[in-house]
Amino acid sequence: MHKEILVIDDNPDIRFLICNILKERGFEVRSAANYDQAVLEIKKRLPNLAIIDIKLDKADKDGIDLLKLVTKKDKLIPVIMISGHATVQIAVEAIRLGAYEFIEKPFSKEKILNYVSRALESSELKKEKDIIENKLFHSFELIGKSPSIIKVKKIIDKLSTSESRVLISGPTGTGKELVARKIHKNSSRTKDPFIIINAALLKEKTYEKELFGEEFDDGNISFGALERANKGTLLIDEVSEIPFETQANVLRVLIDQKFKRLNGSKDINVNIRLISSTSQNLSQLVDNNKFREDLFHRLNVMPIELAPLTSRTEDIPLLIDYFKKKLSEINGVQQPEIDIKNVSLYTYNWPGNVRELRNLVERITILSSNESKEKINNLINDILNPSSKLTANQNILEESLQTPLKEARESFEKEYLNTQLKKHHGNISKTADFIGMERSALHRKLKLLGIKGVN
Repeated sequence: MHKEILVIDDNPDIRFLICNILKERGFEVRSAANYDQAVLEIKKRLPNLAIIDIKLDKADKDGIDLLKLVTKKDKLIPVIMISGHATVQIAVEAIRLGAYEFIEKPFSKEKILNYVSRALESSELKKEKDIIENKLFHSFELIGKSPSIIKVKKIIDKLSTSESRVLISGPTGTGKELVARKIHKNSSRTKDPFIIINAALLKEKTYEKELFGEEFDDGNISFGALERANKGTLLIDEVSEIPFETQANVLRVLIDQKFKRLNGSKDINVNIRLISSTSQNLSQLVDNNKFREDLFHRLNVMPIELAPLTSRTEDIPLLIDYFKKKLSEINGVQQPEIDIKNVSLYTYNWPGNVRELRNLVERITILSSNESKEKINNLINDILNPSSKLTANQNILEESLQTPLKEARESFEKEYLNTQLKKHHGNISKTADFIGMERSALHRKLKLLGIKGVN
């Protein structure tokens, strides 16, 4: 299916030129000669990409207004702005409002095609990313009937009418990001951005750039997480990892609701809801002078504590049933038969908590969905209790130490060659090549060891 591009320019020569360039490359093209025509075309059908001139026929409406209209309808549609007499400030404003690129007139055929190609590719990548995120995050629910989960659900419900800052604490894998997403989804900001910044993954010198953005000498701007989250929700994951010096600047933003980009002089006003999460004890870090007490109190307006999976084992059957249904649907396979009475599920210490349980169910769903309940049980036991497997191997080793060398070697060779033959589907030539033996020598060895039933 060909991509459709909407070209909006009140100059008939430029409009005709751009349309012809795009049609030659196989794109379907619509065009509009003025503001009102453009609005009608946008309302009629959204294109895959729009090219919009900033200066149009109306004194009170221009291309920037059309940019806002397109991005409001679908923020994933790339918009390329063009102009022959726009200022740097207008160009910066266009990018800030969501334009993919700004091009000055006159421009070459190669330049416009290059930007169109890159913009469409970027749009497709963003759509794929959104699909994956929807499958992995938005579709998952907070599952459980344990007292701790019921308490968390009640807090989330109460927060739906509140703008309070939230601090979510709990061990790794307990679902802190999921809770933050639910809070955002239930709030009045649900249609606005939900931005995540993981403080644990940032290099020490990049925190302020990632949070506040940066301005460059050539007029380009790198937008930080605070600006991208404007009007929406910002989740700072592992907030304890923010350097002590940067914490003061974060505190200032919470107080003033404004900041300056790095190398910038202009105040950027923001309206965000801040949610923080941590797997550390922030109160303890405050006592040890590793986290600012004033910032801690600003963040900890509404605390939510997520319990480890080992303290809510009654939720394990519900989680398994939920994950196997969801993951089977996502991966397009049959639901596996998992025995929820398997003792290993309740005696294992689950260091990765709910995330580790989900990974276990996903592994079984993909690799063993058609296996019997008994085989899946054995697989779960092997995964959760690798020490039992080591014990079995230790017993085999101890038994082999009581066996004469000749018998032990023959036993190993027989097991090894049987395994390699199965791996190569009984093909003698391939097996011989893999283990580094002549074909005739391998035949003699198989006969000597009494290995039969091979081709």
